[in-house]
Amino acid sequence: MKSLWSLFLLVLWSLYGWCYPADVVWQSQSVNSSESMPCGGGSIGMNVWVEDGDVLFYLARSGSFDENNTLLKAGRFRISLTPKLQSGPGFTQRLIVKDGYCVISDGQRQVMLWVDVNKPVVHVDIQQDHAAPMTCIYENWRHQDRDIAKQESFQTSYKFRIPTGCVTHHDEFAPADGEMLFYHHNADSTVFDATAHQQALGSYVSQMYDPLGQLVFGGKLIASQLAYDGTFLSVYNKVDYRGWRFRAVRPSHRYSLTIVMANHQGTVAEWQRQLADVCAAIRPARDLKASRRWWNRWWERSFIEASGEGAMLSRNYTLFRYMMGCNANSDWPTKFNGGLFTFDPVYVDARYPYTPDFRRWGGGTHTAQNQRLLYWPLLKSGDYDALKSQLDFYLRILGNAQLRSKVYWKHGGAAFTEQLENFGLPEHDEYGLKRPADYDPGMQHNAWLEYTWDTVLEFCQMALDAESYGGMDISAYIPWIASSLDFFDEHYRMLARKRGSKELDGNGKLVIYPGSGAETFKMAYNPTSTAAGLRVVTRHLIDYLKAHQADTSMVHRYENMLNTWPDLSFREVNGHRVISPAVVWERVNNVEPVMLYPVFPWHIYGVGHDSIDVALNTWRHDPYVKKFNGIVSWEQAGIWAADLGLTEEAVYWNQKKLADGPFRFPAFWGPGHDWAPDHNWGGSGMIGLQEMLMQEVGDKIYILPAWPRHWDVHFKLHCSRQTTVEVTLHDGRVTQLDVSPQRDASLLVLPEWTKAAVSAVQK
Repeated sequence: MKSLWSLFLLVLWSLYGWCYPADVVWQSQSVNSSESMPCGGGSIGMNVWVEDGDVLFYLARSGSFDENNTLLKAGRFRISLTPKLQSGPGFTQRLIVKDGYCVISDGQRQVMLWVDVNKPVVHVDIQQDHAAPMTCIYENWRHQDRDIAKQESFQTSYKFRIPTGCVTHHDEFAPADGEMLFYHHNADSTVFDATAHQQALGSYVSQMYDPLGQLVFGGKLIASQLAYDGTFLSVYNKVDYRGWRFRAVRPSHRYSLTIVMANHQGTVAEWQRQLADVCAAIRPARDLKASRRWWNRWWERSFIEASGEGAMLSRNYTLFRYMMGCNANSDWPTKFNGGLFTFDPVYVDARYPYTPDFRRWGGGTHTAQNQRLLYWPLLKSGDYDALKSQLDFYLRILGNAQLRSKVYWKHGGAAFTEQLENFGLPEHDEYGLKRPADYDPGMQHNAWLEYTWDTVLEFCQMALDAESYGGMDISAYIPWIASSLDFFDEHYRMLARKRGSKELDGNGKLVIYPGSGAETFKMAYNPTSTAAGLRVVTRHLIDYLKAHQADTSMVHRYENMLNTWPDLSFREVNGHRVISPAVVWERVNNVEPVMLYPVFPWHIYGVGHDSIDVALNTWRHDPYVKKFNGIVSWEQAGIWAADLGLTEEAVYWNQKKLADGPFRFPAFWGPGHDWAPDHNWGGSGMIGLQEMLMQEVGDKIYILPAWPRHWDVHFKLHCSRQTTVEVTLHDGRVTQLDVSPQRDASLLVLPEWTKAAVSAVQK
């Protein structure tokens, strides 16, 4: 059967080229929301499922942060047909992946749900063989102020220690025949203000970027065929809610429901005008066509389609990429801890019987080590539109990060932390509520996060790569990149002056001390992950400045920095020279083997590098690597194995990483270290699979550097100089190798086992 399937795929590839991703099809109804299916677009996500014959969906939009910085859902919608949708052989729930929409049918009735990718609008279209009534119920658990339980506070930016009396404030509702307005309006004072005052920045609040104060978000249900039929109280999954019921005015063969959404910082009247503008622009037939075209182009720009043993990996890669596409046009990046697709938390962990708004690790807190893994793979997939929201996130908070440096230490540069709020300050609880009186006000009093500054460098490199890969105009990001480097130079020169009379060591190098190797190797002297990041980002920034004819004084400034950054550290383990996490460190706090960060994300060592042996020794012999390697959440063994060209180990780790998750939708992983669906699990899985297929070192492109010979695959990926590479492998032979624009054939490196001639390269 495997051989027949491989032959079938090969025939399809040869006849049609890329075939769009396959649908996800369920032939039975779901038990609860944990068996939901993602559907979305633009900046909107829905969890869709059929329970006891009713269609239900949660609705979420990125950027919907309340006063406590919880990422609130817009509510739950329930559609009841008469009679209810029937189980049995005619029932299907299908995600049409290539077109980005969901359709449910029992053979006689069909419910289609889709999101306009260009406007924040949800459409629900119902068709029936016979005219029949229907009911739509809008359900919301924030119909009154809700106390926040002790563990429930993890959904907020107060995390473990929420202030006494803090509540999730109620929403506002305005039902009428044919429509329902629902929204949340933040007060002037929010957790932003509490955090700024806590961190000795209260007198600067008026100068600071604040995304929370007076934020209005929500939407409007438009259902012209329905009449308002009252409200009721009920309980779902042990959470009370209020329902607003709308019934059909008369039986019909067709019903169309529209949900229009808006986010606005200001007055409710201004928000309503924005909502009205969106409503006026709706043209359903045109918008559906445009949305399908957008999704088709999303899949055409890159893909991975494997058969046989690789089929599950490529399928789940594709499904996770779909979820990233659902937020591609947003102002806000996709959150690592569930994105737009969290569901009732009791089905993730029975210890959390809270509202559907709950997730661990907060709604507005963007933990950088986790976030980065969602966005690195978007370079090779060519999804620069989706990458932009994460880069813009840093641009918005740049001023607040620079203010921290100026106020606390009287120097320049932007001080970005690891547990980073959407307003650029350390998370309230992680800053430390019980701080020694003489403790540095710019530091987090936290054993995991102290001196953890360097994750911003990975996002800086993403921006620099986006210019090379996709021709993105990154001129607006250069001040942020430069300021991120300036911080390390100015801050550690300042600390050196406090320790002694010299800013540099005896070799003319800056000393990064105290530093931190991620959250793991603490109070480190010249952590290798930081040294590697500083060197790579600075070198690429210099290349950018020269290519764009920047002022020579600026170029010289960063050339001088490059010369003073510390070198990487090494040590001996059982007679083997390995990369060290730092020169020395005081303690180990977490489980991140940062000695492999020079392999990924910094690509100093790996396939195609003369010095790969020291990295291989590190992988094979370092006791921390052996202890910490894994597949859960942000663990990255599959990436490192692929980047070191270790095919057998890359297969082992990535098969585990991209195996089906524990929920009905196969790309809902977790909860792992974080929450479900675990998006940094999916992002790191994407990276691992991409690295197995293609890597780039200098001018050379390595094709199939860690891919097993017997796995048939067809892929198209992006690399530098706005180049795409499309390859088909069948029965151990490369039958297609297209590089556009064409590269010198000598720069394409294929495995020795391939029988394809390099001359097969076509434009």
